[in-house]
Parts: sequence; structure tokens; C-alpha cells
Amino acid sequence: MANKTKIALGGGCHWCTEAVFQALKGVINVEQGFAASEGDYTAFSEAVIVHFNTDVITLKTLIKIHLLTHKSASNHSMRTKYRSGIYAFSDDQHIEAETILNAFQLEFENKLITKVYSFSKFRPSREAIQNYYLKNPKKPFCEAFINPKLKLLMDRFSRQVNTEYIQ
Repeated sequence: MANKTKIALGGGCHWCTEAVFQALKGVINVEQGFAASEGDYTAFSEAVIVHFNTDVITLKTLIKIHLLTHKSASNHSMRTKYRSGIYAFSDDQHIEAETILNAFQLEFENKLITKVYSFSKFRPSREAIQNYYLKNPKKPFCEAFINPKLKLLMDRFSRQVNTEYIQ
């Protein structure tokens, strides 16, 4: 029996984030939308919920890919809309994600701004923009912003990439 779980990730445009995680083996489903946490982070921010099989892909690999495919060390002016975060669905997952994130800091020259939050709420994107890359791979946005992220996946994580997905 497969070990299925989920994690929510945000950091950049959810079209990009959705496309990156849809391309991976072991990812069962990616929900595109807006996530919120608690306390100072109740405002919705663009994110995805990644449902995955832990027998095929680990949380550690997903977090590493997440850190490398958005500006995880850049605290730019759009951070309210694009909060750099990992939204945990349980206390155990929160601790695991924090441990993974802290270990990856050693691989980055600049301080990671990505934080681990407790998942609180999710609001899906409107149907018209879900699966954006799959519907529009030749659009200028996809060619300019998503394709370079998919190339990075092919270059650094080729064993985890479902090559039929890459256009």
C-alpha cells in the first residue's frame, strides 16, 4: 500500500509552482490556489497543495526542489502575495519540515527566508487557470518563467521527473 501524504508550498506564482510539482514522479495531485496559516499569516498567499507518495518521492526532495525553483532567499516586495512557505498539516510534519529546511540552509549562500507554517485554510484558484502549464505550454509566460524551472528539474532531478510532462 502506498504511503500518501500532502504538503502545501508557496513562494512564487502558483502557475509555476503547480507546473514544477506536476512534473514529478510520485506526485499524485497538485491543487493550485491560495494558502493561509495562523497569527500574522492568515492572509491568503499563492500556493499549491502537493499530494505525494512517500515511497516514490520524499518530503526532503520536495522541499529541496521548492527552494531551488523560487526565490527562497529573496525578501522582495511581492512577499505578501508570494509568501515563501512550507505549510505543514501536522505537528510532526512541521518538525520534519523545519529540520529539513535548517539542514538545507548550509547549501545556500544567502539566508533562506522560507518559513514553515501551520496549514490553516486553502482556497482553490478558479478553474480557468488551474493546470495552467498543461493547457498553455507555448504561452510567453510559460516559456519565460516555467520552462527554465522545468529545465532545472531535468538538469538536477532527472530521475524524479516524469519526462512525458515536460513539453
